[in-house]
Amino acid sequence: MKPIQKFQRGLSLVTAIFLLVVLAGLGAVIMSLFSSQQQSSAMDVMGARAYQAARAGIEWASYQILQANGSGSGTLPAGTLGGTLNGFTVTVTSTSGVYADGPVAAGINVNVYNLTSTAIRGIAGQPDYVERQVSVTLAK
Repeated sequence: MKPIQKFQRGLSLVTAIFLLVVLAGLGAVIMSLFSSQQQSSAMDVMGARAYQAARAGIEWASYQILQANGSGSGTLPAGTLGGTLNGFTVTVTSTSGVYADGPVAAGINVNVYNLTSTAIRGIAGQPDYVERQVSVTLAK
């Protein structure tokens, strides 16, 4: 019986060290996955905010064209976006054309505007860079 006890003397220490190494590796993998998921979720939120900032640019340009008789192009003035949209740079471009509506003899012309709003936050190539673009066509 003594020879069997001699071989079992250090087995529990080796098993405990093996389990500690395996559990530490598993913990590191779980933390890596959790961190990656958190970063992905944060970028998804920033993408939604960028989309809303681009929509705000379309609304601003629409107001400039339809109500204030402006061109609808340019960068949103400072202080226009606040709250969670603060920090986005929104640029709106506008192209327009005049089209005849109805019979040519009626002389009814319609102004058609193609608006493109681009919202950007961050520096291109960096992990926190986000950009969204929205296009709309208006007739006046």
